[in-house]
Amino acid sequence: MAQPLAALLRRQPLDRISDESAEQGMKRVIGPFSLIALGVGTTVGAGLFSLTGIAAAHNAGPAVILAFVVAAIACGFAAFCYAELASMIPTAGSAYSYTYATMGELIAWIIGWDLVLEYTVGAAAVASSWSSYLASILGQWNIHPDPRWMATPMSIVTLADGSKVHGWINLPAMVAVVFIVLLLLRGITESTRINAAVVVLKLSVIAAFMVFCTPFIQPAHYTPFIPPNTGEFGHFGLSGIMRAAG
Repeated sequence: MAQPLAALLRRQPLDRISDESAEQGMKRVIGPFSLIALGVGTTVGAGLFSLTGIAAAHNAGPAVILAFVVAAIACGFAAFCYAELASMIPTAGSAYSYTYATMGELIAWIIGWDLVLEYTVGAAAVASSWSSYLASILGQWNIHPDPRWMATPMSIVTLADGSKVHGWINLPAMVAVVFIVLLLLRGITESTRINAAVVVLKLSVIAAFMVFCTPFIQPAHYTPFIPPNTGEFGHFGLSGIMRAAG
């Protein structure tokens, strides 16, 4: 019993990881700007555009500003950890390889599948959010596609006659995911170029939002800055700030 357990907890030596990385012969095609854009693109995700208003209205109130600070600090710590591990263990595999070298094969196996789950759920959430934005834009152009083609079977949608039915399939989200997969299959160089362009576009949208909306700020809305807790965890107060940051 002890021997199989020891095998599951065995760690990969750093020198062996370095040798395997050299044998793979993977070329370094991502430069400093592309790496920074990749990190910024991951941090400034769909949540910033789709959840900020919800977090302010239901969790933190005006103190959503502090929630952004807390989230930025958390992202900074995560970035420092990845930078340190990447410099110590310069190989492909991300958290799987880092865990294999430090905590053993079993924990690395769990982390590897966690990564698959994380990216699967994250990609689905972003694609679904994009589908909602597409429906909103089409509605402004007076184009109203059947909502059953833009929602999953678990979702309830309202038809033009006011009846509520289950969705069929979120077709725009599926198309978006397939497009991204095809882009990734083209190669990392093309992917990073598209990502850099998207990051510039997102930052430009944020900057434009700040410039054009600043004149409409009303100081009276910032009192009280931290609304008192309503008795429910995560609904204003300190817990609301932390939940909004999450």
